[in-house]
Formats: sequence, C-alpha cells, structure tokens
Amino acid sequence: MPKFHNENIHYDIVGSFLRPERLKRAQQAFDDGQSHKTELQQIQDEEIQDLVKKEVAAGLKFVSDGEFRRSWWHLDTFWGFKGIKKIFVKEGYQFHGVETRKESAQVDGKIAFNPKHPDLEAFQFLYQVTKDLDVVPRQSIPSPAQCYAELVRGEDNIKALNQYYEKQEDLFDDLTKAYHDLILALYDAGCRDIKLDDCTWGMLADKNFWKTMSADAGDIQKLKDLYLDLNNRAIADLPDDLRISTHVCRGNYASTWAASGGYGPVANDLFGKEKVDAFYLEFDTPRSGNFGPLKEVPAGKEVVLGLVTSKEPKLEKPEEIAKRVKEASEYVDFNNLSLSTQCGFASTDEGNHLTEEQQWAKIKLVVDTAKQIWSK
Repeated sequence: MPKFHNENIHYDIVGSFLRPERLKRAQQAFDDGQSHKTELQQIQDEEIQDLVKKEVAAGLKFVSDGEFRRSWWHLDTFWGFKGIKKIFVKEGYQFHGVETRKESAQVDGKIAFNPKHPDLEAFQFLYQVTKDLDVVPRQSIPSPAQCYAELVRGEDNIKALNQYYEKQEDLFDDLTKAYHDLILALYDAGCRDIKLDDCTWGMLADKNFWKTMSADAGDIQKLKDLYLDLNNRAIADLPDDLRISTHVCRGNYASTWAASGGYGPVANDLFGKEKVDAFYLEFDTPRSGNFGPLKEVPAGKEVVLGLVTSKEPKLEKPEEIAKRVKEASEYVDFNNLSLSTQCGFASTDEGNHLTEEQQWAKIKLVVDTAKQIWSK
C-alpha cells in the first residue's frame, strides 16, 4: 500500500488521463504547423494545473500530470535520450483488432542521459504545481526492458543497433546508466515516487507470444533474465527514500488490448526477483488469470490490484471488488494490498473510449470502495 505521511493509503491511480479537447486541438494545431511550441506548452501547463486540482478534489494523494505532454506512454521517453531517435515504420503495434500509429524508436548513436530530458522537464513543472499541496507528485517512465524491446523491434532497428554497438554488454551498460541518471535527476528535482511501466512481462505471460519468439522455452527464460537484469541494474543504488514501483500491462490502446495470460509464467522472476517496492497489476478481466501467482510476491512488498477497468465506462460493483480483494489476500497480506484501475485512461493521445465524466466516476469508485474495504 502506498504510504502518505506514514499512513497506509489503499487507493491509487496508474497515471494517464484522457486528453481534454482543448489540449487535443492545441496539439493538432502544433502538429499541423499552425502554432508555435510555446503556445502548446502554455495550454499544456494550464490543463495540467487544472488536472491536479481535479485529482486533489477526487481525494487522490499520489498525483500525475496525466501524461499530457506525451504522445505515447513509452516512446516519448525513449526519444528523450541521447542516441535514440524517432522513426516511422511500416506497421504499428497490433492490438485486438486495431493497429496503432506507425512509430518507433531507433538508435542513432551511443545512448546517454539528456539533461534536458522531457520527462525531467515535465516533472519539474509538476513539482512546482504540487509543492504547496498535500500530495505526492509521481513520475511514470517506461522500463529499461521496454526500451530494449523497442530497440530490437524489427530488422531495421536491429541493424541500426548493431551499427553502434558491437557488444551487447556495452548497449546494456549505456542503457541502464542512462536510466539510472534520469532517475537520479528526477530525485534531485524532488521526485520521491517513480513508477516503471512495463508491457514486456505481460507479453512473456502470453503463450501465443512465445510462439512468435521461439519454440524453445529456454529462449523465453533468457529474455526474462535479460529484462530482469536491465530493470534491476537501472534501479540499483538509489536513495532509500525513493519509492520505485512497476506497473505490468497487457496493452492499453483505444480500449483494446494486446496480450492475454495469467502471471504464472513470469511470477518467479517478476515478483520474486525484481527489486521494486510495489507491483501495480492488471486484474480487471479473466485475461489476467487468477491470483495464485501472487504467492511469489515477497512478504512486505505492496501489490496494487487493478480490479477496475479503465477501458470501458461501466462501473464495477463495490461488493464484487471487495470479494476479489479478499481472494487476493489469501496470497498477499491484506494490509499490503491496494486498489486502482487496471491501467491509465489514455496511454496514448487517442485515449480509451470513455468520457471525462466517466473517467472521474471510475476514480471515485476506486477511492470510495477502497475506503470501505480497508476501514473494516
């Protein structure tokens, strides 16, 4: 459970919010060359300030900027590092019946931290907005494993990678150091809560994904070992008062999904060995499997149950949520559990198929239900 003023808070959010229409129009005008960057930034600033007010009014203690400055939940972060550029590709990501925009990230030099990284600048603004409020500003970034997976997505990306890195270990050193430096820069800017968003484990939990990678389970284990090593190296030797969590997702694009499968195939590595303080886990549909794999979560670590879907407006029944929390408590101590939506509401500009009013109704459901469950 996230702690706020050393008290247990059993409700939370994943972080992204639907982009307001005003912000969408401003972004489109900028993309079309009809406005200047400063005009877009001004509207982003104003909309983020308004969002924070709404988060506080909703009773949230851990707040985000809604990812209003991002186009993607992950690619913008990758593009922000030195040595990685934005490219356009032939195919987008394949979701359930939907294909995304055709963009990716490709190495064009040695990877290193950029002191003007957009995530750092975004947090610096959020910190200024929240510094006099009784809340904790959180910064979400995609995991190092997710970045590596993108850099080897397709033959062209692999070819570019090999051009700059003859030895994979040199790539791993540079990538994890760039992440470590970003995290320390965020800490120096006042950040005390960082979440690593990560779809790699969700893909590895999907046996159909295995078929596209290899028929050899040993190869899958090598991937798990690599992802675990990249993530743990990036978050090693950090300040004790910096909370590091991870959110595991199976895809969240325009209310669709990309992968299926319970956590069993990855539980031992993800839960047992990733050195984070908390796991934010998707559990809103049967696609995520049962709670059994949570037995691998070490004692004392937090699990935030994503039992409320952010993909559709229908509100879950509080009594059903309470029942599922009780089931999960058979594997993780009740007091180490919390409640959230299964993902954000807009992992990309497109957003899920809800209205802003429905979005806030979902958050109210999370806050009210959690207070009822853990007040008993």
